[in-house]
Amino acid sequence: MNTFSRAAAVAAATAADARDGAAHHERRDARSRDIVDHAIVVQETSNTMSAVEYLKSHDVASHVIERVLLEPHRRRNAIAA
Repeated sequence: MNTFSRAAAVAAATAADARDGAAHHERRDARSRDIVDHAIVVQETSNTMSAVEYLKSHDVASHVIERVLLEPHRRRNAIAA
């Protein structure tokens, strides 16, 4: 999936969540970190939509989903390879 398709997929999947106007929040805990890290692995091994759905099922805010899946340079920490 190219970058444009990923961006469109994430935007469509998170559009409903965007209306809540969630403010920026710091990572809550190690569990949140593990959820995001797992979603990144899912994206790399499967596809972006699966990663989006995984994050949404764990109540991750739409702005966080977009940042971690579409803007890897803005991730807080890289996953150890």
